[in-house]
Amino acid sequence: MPPANNSFFAQLAGIFNSEQARAVVLSGNVYDLFFDGQDYVPLITYLCGKTKTDRLIRIVYELNGPIRILDDRDKLKNAWISWKAGLDLDTLLLKGLREKGQSEIDRLGAEFDKLLIDAIGNPSLALEVLRQMTICSRQARLTSNLMIFIEATDMLLPAGNGDIAGLNDRQLRRISICQDWFGDPAFMSGGDSVCLIAESRSQIHPRISRLPQLLSIEIPAPDTQQRLEYINHFAEKSGKAPKLWSTREELASLTAGLSIHAVRQLLAGSTYTDQQLTPVDLVAKVEQFIQSQVGEDVVEFKKPSHTLENVIGFTKLKTFIRKELLPRFRADRDKALSGAAIAGPIGGGKTFIFEAVAAEMGVPVLVLKSIRSQWYGQTDVIFERLRRVLEALEKVVIFVDEADTQFGGVGEGTHETERRLTGKIQAMMSDPRLRGRVTWLLMTARIHLLSPDIRRPGRVGDLIIPVLDPEGEDRLEFIRWILRAVLPEFTDEDTAAMDELTQGYSSAAFASLRSQLKA
Repeated sequence: MPPANNSFFAQLAGIFNSEQARAVVLSGNVYDLFFDGQDYVPLITYLCGKTKTDRLIRIVYELNGPIRILDDRDKLKNAWISWKAGLDLDTLLLKGLREKGQSEIDRLGAEFDKLLIDAIGNPSLALEVLRQMTICSRQARLTSNLMIFIEATDMLLPAGNGDIAGLNDRQLRRISICQDWFGDPAFMSGGDSVCLIAESRSQIHPRISRLPQLLSIEIPAPDTQQRLEYINHFAEKSGKAPKLWSTREELASLTAGLSIHAVRQLLAGSTYTDQQLTPVDLVAKVEQFIQSQVGEDVVEFKKPSHTLENVIGFTKLKTFIRKELLPRFRADRDKALSGAAIAGPIGGGKTFIFEAVAAEMGVPVLVLKSIRSQWYGQTDVIFERLRRVLEALEKVVIFVDEADTQFGGVGEGTHETERRLTGKIQAMMSDPRLRGRVTWLLMTARIHLLSPDIRRPGRVGDLIIPVLDPEGEDRLEFIRWILRAVLPEFTDEDTAAMDELTQGYSSAAFASLRSQLKA
């Protein structure tokens, strides 16, 4: 089976080989499984396998473990001893022959071994030891370069409130160590490299994450081809292919948005129970996974049960939707609309009508509930998770009610986090990679409060649809709809009387009146 195309590793190798930077943050889908040519393994294992060469000494630091030296441990240890003693190893050996008791080589060697073990549960010590290893590598002229992987950097250097006032002494020390380390010109011009792993760069303290010497690479969610490769791999390795309602290609397509881990859980459960996987199972798994990743308070899956046939009134609008709007939403990327803004008074029926539009499109509907967080940096993290999900899905409708309160502005009086979030949302709306795949439907009773940048052409400003209170024949249709619910037969006089009593009624007011009369 051909290996999956993990383009992020090519980017990582390109940065280090071209010497653009010596420290990189690897973020995004960092908790998934990756194909190493034989099996699917965690990220650290994958990276260690891909970087195994004679020219590198690979070092791994994990929060709950020691510093692990995977290659030429003795070579690095001897270089450390020589560097600490200030003498070459041969001189130290001769010196040790003349000394009684423990030689300096033995003492420094024991200290080296102890430092690796003492790093367990002591991240400040671990970071300082790793920094000193890179200094040793340069000054002792080690013939191999160091390739250091540091896991859970967001826990080692948490963003906190974005400043240093709330940090304890140990956290301050770790930030100081990393500032000195990554900002050191000698490190930048050397051959050693450091890969920091975190779900989001925003979760790392800004004193480090904003260093210009630090570059970022994001690992995307697996695409359809990568999911298909895993499905084939699972079937071959398990010896028992899961029962499918269709082809493996169809399964790979319908699992858009899932990680390899989530696909594995789906296949393992189906294989164990020997039950056939159905599209209903896949939709439920995708919904559960996305909500667990982004947060149930951030997004909600909606399954509108009504269509345009159930919409009372709005004759011209429904005709426009069927003949003009839906074909543009369903069109190929270069012809598709990125979305629309729907404006009108409260209770005018905006949400009900465009839920019906979403149902007519027959694609998943994600309701964006609240993307802001009270915690520093979390808003950026939530957005990054949402963007990864949207990029992985084949086609989706994003439904935003009361959009003017969801998205702020970008002016001088706007908070930095809100301004940054709004800017990112705007960029995503006009992203050509998402055009034709992600359709934005923004509802608001206060269209003027939406950012002008969101309302511009190329985003939802291509089409602003007014939904107003019913008038004329549409209003009479609402009245007849109410009368049919309570009177087996009604006359023109009944219609006229109801018309007189409901002057100025909105769609929601008509629906409320009908409900009361039926009760």
